[in-house]
Amino acid sequence: MLMRTDPFREFDRLTQQVLGTTARPAALPMDAYRAGDEFVIHFDLPGVDPETVDLDIERNVLTVRAERTPTAPEGAELIASERTAGKFSRQLFLGDALDSDRVDAVYENGVLTLRIPVAERAKPRKIEIAGGSSRKQISH
Repeated sequence: MLMRTDPFREFDRLTQQVLGTTARPAALPMDAYRAGDEFVIHFDLPGVDPETVDLDIERNVLTVRAERTPTAPEGAELIASERTAGKFSRQLFLGDALDSDRVDAVYENGVLTLRIPVAERAKPRKIEIAGGSSRKQISH
């Protein structure tokens, strides 16, 4: 079977996957890093009403949902529309090393910041070894 390729269609498809569309927006961009005994995650949510942000944790899976409504009033003549509107969501697996019961969330200046402490059971600890006339401590 002979198939024609349309490079513009492929470029359009790729652009929609990366940037999203108004019907299906792209994923929430984020940064994540470890700072001492906690993990910090920043989600970019400019123009999102904090009332529409929803966080859920179920079985160590963190789900972030948010919604941005269009800014143009109903019936207005739209000249350009480059800011995506609609519902956004992102899921992250937290792992057993994090304490998902003590997540701190702050939304400020269009950025949602989550701070998740490392679980006590995942922190390094010393174990004392008994035996003989002397006792030693070995780092674990």
